[in-house]
Amino acid sequence: MVKVDINGNIVEPTEHFVNPAGMLIHSCVHAARHDMLCIAHTHTTAGMTVACQEGGLRPDNFYSTLLHGRIAYHDFEGITVDESEKDKLVANLGSEAMMMILRNHGLLAGGRTIAEAFLNMWVLERSCQIQTSVDQTGVKQIHVRPEVLSRTEELTKIQGMGQPTGALEFAAMKRIIEKKDPSYKD
Repeated sequence: MVKVDINGNIVEPTEHFVNPAGMLIHSCVHAARHDMLCIAHTHTTAGMTVACQEGGLRPDNFYSTLLHGRIAYHDFEGITVDESEKDKLVANLGSEAMMMILRNHGLLAGGRTIAEAFLNMWVLERSCQIQTSVDQTGVKQIHVRPEVLSRTEELTKIQGMGQPTGALEFAAMKRIIEKKDPSYKD
């Protein structure tokens, strides 16, 4: 990990470098959305596959129904190094969405905490994995009824068990990692 300021200047000594395209994406979101304190951007096979599909993410599986009405989209403009793309990216993200599918490119998810950003990305990625797996079957898909989508969208606005979004899931993942390999803390 490389610690940088909003302009991409490295603020702690490191042998690593900053990816200019990644910096452009992260910096404009951080500058515009003060509620997104943590942002993740990925290029996974499933995420990029869905990003390349004309319809994007379909609300046809358990995980994708949780995201219904909560995902923004941004059209691909090539490698993200042109400063003029910042305004378009921020406008497409809007003031509410915590997740974005970058068409033909990948996924972006953020949150008020690392845990929330992690959970948002995990659910978005899992949704894409399931969609691409279902697409490979070649069989007719079962679509979720509109009233179920509406109800699910309302339920996702309710915080769970008095904990901040993602806190329980993130703590569980940390416990799994600590059991498998506690050296990650070093």
